[in-house]
Amino acid sequence: MTYVRKDAGTLTAAERRRFVKALLEVKRRGEYDEFVRMHLAYFTSDGERGLRTAHMAPSFLPWHRRFLLDLETALRRVDSAVTLPYWDWTRDRTTTSAPWSADLLGGNGRRVDQQVMTGPFAYRQGNWTIEVGVTDGGFLTRDLGRRRDPIALPTTSDLEQALQDPVYDVRPWDSTATRGFRNKLEGWSAGRGGTPWRNHNRVHRWVGGAMLGAASVNDPVFWLHHAFVDLQWYRWQRRHGGARYLPAKPPGPDDEQHRRIVARREKLPPWDVTPDELEDVGRIYRYA
Repeated sequence: MTYVRKDAGTLTAAERRRFVKALLEVKRRGEYDEFVRMHLAYFTSDGERGLRTAHMAPSFLPWHRRFLLDLETALRRVDSAVTLPYWDWTRDRTTTSAPWSADLLGGNGRRVDQQVMTGPFAYRQGNWTIEVGVTDGGFLTRDLGRRRDPIALPTTSDLEQALQDPVYDVRPWDSTATRGFRNKLEGWSAGRGGTPWRNHNRVHRWVGGAMLGAASVNDPVFWLHHAFVDLQWYRWQRRHGGARYLPAKPPGPDDEQHRRIVARREKLPPWDVTPDELEDVGRIYRYA
């Protein structure tokens, strides 16, 4: 039976409470930190050797789709009524918008050290200590909008620039691709006006703090952000009926991307699943 992922701005007080309670329980059990470790392990950039799966590669979208499903499964083991909400950052665009309420994700970090002081994930509440990261800090940090060098969240127009591209991805299948839906949505392509950090990437920059690095999973907003990114893949598929994940076949031995990216029917590490199998999840969940 399919379940529904809702817009965070439409959640009832009871739905927000149950989501937070389940997330805190997954953290208490030690499962949450394993998700942080996994994202760290699979955050491989263009300049590194070996296979790229989570970022700067065609598999950015199916990899995170499966990643979200795993977290959602953990949440639903705690409470079967819980699903991942999504944050529509084209609409909820301020530091006091829906996700940042005291009963959901809490607010911005304080100026002195960016430590989040409000909400259920504030360090002082005693339930959310950062155990796995790239720094030694034990508290969650945010710098919503970047106080010292302000930036804005992506707009509907920015998102449309990605959605209108009819091709999923193109050579060289990395962060430098100037065409293709995947890279325009992931946000490495500069886009109009040469503005850096488009769409997905720009949201990470806008939130700041823990969301800036490979350990961005430490901020629960990671999941709401990526659920919205996942929704865009679904919308893109519906707009361009029949458009598929690319590449369909692995690059050959003479290609610089040989064994560095995942083709449509190749296994997507660390799971025993292919991008092909993750293109349609309509029997598992849908978006409200």
